[in-house]
Amino acid sequence: MFKLPEDLHDKYRFVTLAALRAVQLQAGARPRVGGSTRKVTIVAQEEVALGLVVAWDPNEPALPDADVDVASSEPASPAVVLPN
Repeated sequence: MFKLPEDLHDKYRFVTLAALRAVQLQAGARPRVGGSTRKVTIVAQEEVALGLVVAWDPNEPALPDADVDVASSEPASPAVVLPN
């Protein structure tokens, strides 16, 4: 098990974010961590544990820290849309 980031207060949120990120990875999103090819669930957990995934509520007007990486034209941190 990965250590919970400080901004996540419980295991449920960690698992939910990792599961949603795994769906994104399965659909073809590029992983934010290097390494050999592994299961998308493990990659997603590692990304969430390292704080590379930002939870986003679609009811909010904008993404928090919505910086764009100029080299790749992608958000600096992938956002995961939280279910209602």
